[in-house]
Amino acid sequence: MNTYEKEKVIQTFKKDIFPILTERIREPIIKMKNFGFYEIEEIRLRANKPLMLYKNNQGFFLDEKGEIKSENGLIVTKDDIEKTYLLMCDYSLYTMEEDIKQGFLTLKGGHRVGIAGKVVSEGGKIKTIKNISCLNIRIAKEVKGCALNLAKSIYKDGIKHTLIVSPPGCGKTTILRDLVRLLSNGIKEIELSGKKVTVVDERSEIASCYLGVPQNDVGIRTDVLDGCPKVDGLMMAVRTMSPDVIAVDEIGSIKDAEAIMDAINTGVKVISTVHGKDLDDVLKRRGIKLLFENECIDVVVFLSNRNGPGTIENIIKIN
Repeated sequence: MNTYEKEKVIQTFKKDIFPILTERIREPIIKMKNFGFYEIEEIRLRANKPLMLYKNNQGFFLDEKGEIKSENGLIVTKDDIEKTYLLMCDYSLYTMEEDIKQGFLTLKGGHRVGIAGKVVSEGGKIKTIKNISCLNIRIAKEVKGCALNLAKSIYKDGIKHTLIVSPPGCGKTTILRDLVRLLSNGIKEIELSGKKVTVVDERSEIASCYLGVPQNDVGIRTDVLDGCPKVDGLMMAVRTMSPDVIAVDEIGSIKDAEAIMDAINTGVKVISTVHGKDLDDVLKRRGIKLLFENECIDVVVFLSNRNGPGTIENIIKIN
């Protein structure tokens, strides 16, 4: 991380993260001595358990003095969680109701907060989550340009139906987001003009919209269907947005595949992601197998975190 990037992340913490934390959680993080707080990827608050920080997919405990520990550390109270939760919701749980039903909040700046607690159901559907016992704050860090070499390699002869495969935490959404930005703005290195892109962002992870406005840079020609179910969003995009490209995260079901095939039949290119470690693994999913059988995937990109999230392990060109 160069000086400019470091300062940018520091300002992000000061503007977006520290204001939503209670003083007894915030101050030790500011005082961190073993590595800079700007390197944190996740902050996990669990009621009556030690505060945990994550960096490079490794967990650490933090004590009251800002010292990194291998065990124990500052104990998070139920009061810490309740106050943090209210700050995240800007003291208005109602405005975040739909996100809460999905088990997460999207904060200003694109940061995601996973929620755990008592799930309240009604009529077979989740109504809300109460008695919150855990908050997992995932720090949004865009990596602009991380997909440029990949895009130049696989799209030099035109955009292809692309499937990005990786285990959790290996950067598939980060790569997808940057591909969207590049395609939307255009890629001068391969003389590819900017395309109309629609992002079907069911879990608000790609564009990270806050009050409907993308907090991440997804390009100047990109439209976002935020919080929209993939199957519905694919059809909405085709019918109303006339996209050249549709991007969608974490596919796998038969219904996902059928909606993608319908979109492809209109001439749209689809870029999608799926959890998995290799081709055999993802082909166990009926939806993915159906897409391969119907020649709806041209390129498969496999990622790992061997050299950090987003490491490209292999590229298989199908068609």
